[in-house]
Amino acid sequence: MAKTNPGRFFEDYTLGQVIEHAVPRTVSGGERALYHALYPARHALYSSDAFAQGCGLPKSPIDDLAAFHVVFGKTVPDVSLNAVANLGYAEGRWLKPVYEGDTLRSTSEVIGLKQNSNGKTGVVYVRTRGMNQNDEVVMEYVRWVMVRKRDVDAPAPETVVPVLSKVIAAKDLVIPEGLDFSNYDFTLAGEPHRWGDYEIGETIDHVDGVTLEEAEHMMATRLWQNTAKVHFDATFRPDGQRLIYGGHIISLARTLSFNGLANAQMIVGLNGGAHANPAFSGLTVKAWSEVLDKAETNVPGVGAIRLRLVATRGGEPFALRGEDGKYLPDVLLDLDYWALMPL
Repeated sequence: MAKTNPGRFFEDYTLGQVIEHAVPRTVSGGERALYHALYPARHALYSSDAFAQGCGLPKSPIDDLAAFHVVFGKTVPDVSLNAVANLGYAEGRWLKPVYEGDTLRSTSEVIGLKQNSNGKTGVVYVRTRGMNQNDEVVMEYVRWVMVRKRDVDAPAPETVVPVLSKVIAAKDLVIPEGLDFSNYDFTLAGEPHRWGDYEIGETIDHVDGVTLEEAEHMMATRLWQNTAKVHFDATFRPDGQRLIYGGHIISLARTLSFNGLANAQMIVGLNGGAHANPAFSGLTVKAWSEVLDKAETNVPGVGAIRLRLVATRGGEPFALRGEDGKYLPDVLLDLDYWALMPL
């Protein structure tokens, strides 16, 4: 009996299948320290216990995307070990803050399957939930992945493509218990711009850039226990390059957005996202944002802002698609998310 695990291929998935992912992880201050070493992360709520307590939380949570990466990383051996590409996200919600000492695990349900016309690959849709040690769901999201087939002659499954919400309604966003921005310290946060200062349709060039380093993206991928072969094994791709984990680009873009969106403190919803073009070490990542929507909440001092975050490899800001409707070659990431901001 084989002792090693080659990972699942497309024909190994069935609709409704539930996968309990291995290796729970207890997060510590080490996650925050490494996250802030890898990315230019400066949002005050995730940097200071005192600032977080001033906003009504017991202490500073782990960065929202750091928690996402932990939950996501658990799923890779079962969902995307043999993936060609991670294609998109939808219906993502952060439901509870994650604190130092919490233990996270993940479970996924297969909610859609579609074999590609070439017969060599297929798309798998999964809904993943991350739970803490109390079996409370701390986040959930849908993603779809293109996965290789083991046997190209294996029959195609019935095509089921789930109907997914394009945008999470503002009323369905979960605001952390106790959060209160009514005494928010804008000086310590780093910028004076509040929810009311942003207009729908406004675009923001975040100005700064980060050049991708081979060592850093490899360290990040290991940190999140992401075992996808395309990120580690230079012989796995015909071009001999290690593909950079898409989450690494998400975190870089989000932290670059601090310059102009320092007060978009907490991500609470992920409406959609696409990794438009592959990224490799040596590229310089820049970012820009567009305000897509705004919503008031019933929590003191707290507003919700919907943002498009675009990462580019040094391309012109505010350019997204060509005349043919396809992403421009300089675009690496197109992410649509909700964040919480002081009124």
